[in-house]
Amino acid sequence: TKCPSNGLCSRLPPDCMTCNTNYSCIYGKPATFDCKVKPHVHCVDQNNHEQENFTINMTCQFCWQLATTDYVCTNSTNCMTVSCPRQRYNATCTVRDHIHCLGNRVFPKMLYCNWTGGYKWSTALALSITLGGFGADRFYLGQWREGLGKLFSFGGLGIWTLIDVLLIGVGYVGPADGSLYI
Repeated sequence: TKCPSNGLCSRLPPDCMTCNTNYSCIYGKPATFDCKVKPHVHCVDQNNHEQENFTINMTCQFCWQLATTDYVCTNSTNCMTVSCPRQRYNATCTVRDHIHCLGNRVFPKMLYCNWTGGYKWSTALALSITLGGFGADRFYLGQWREGLGKLFSFGGLGIWTLIDVLLIGVGYVGPADGSLYI
């Protein structure tokens, strides 16, 4: 089902063909590769003549060097994005079917934690400035323990409120779920 029958050979997914490595290709430059369809795969050329051997043109580069739009990676579920330095996680990436490249089509890659839970930095800062003494900023960010502490201590008699305005302003304090601000 992944290998369409009677389509153009040059449009076949890489799993449906075997290509000879072109050792004379120069990285980043266009290169021509001689390919052969795998058994039980039927394809045609521009004139609707059946082919077994054909050539494809692609950029000479390894799969892990592709642009991020050319592959799909797994997402991390335990990422803390609000950390210094910014945390990374191991992802398994798979090249999209219509992209041709050299090397393994499934590869590991270290990616930055980069997701959002829907919290706005401007809202958190506005709450910290106006209602920070009551812990509204910490409640908004999902940090309910700190919010209760600020509420019952009147914002640490104002000191905790001023510190939180500064910490939220520079982005040091973020959402409790570890996401990034919008």
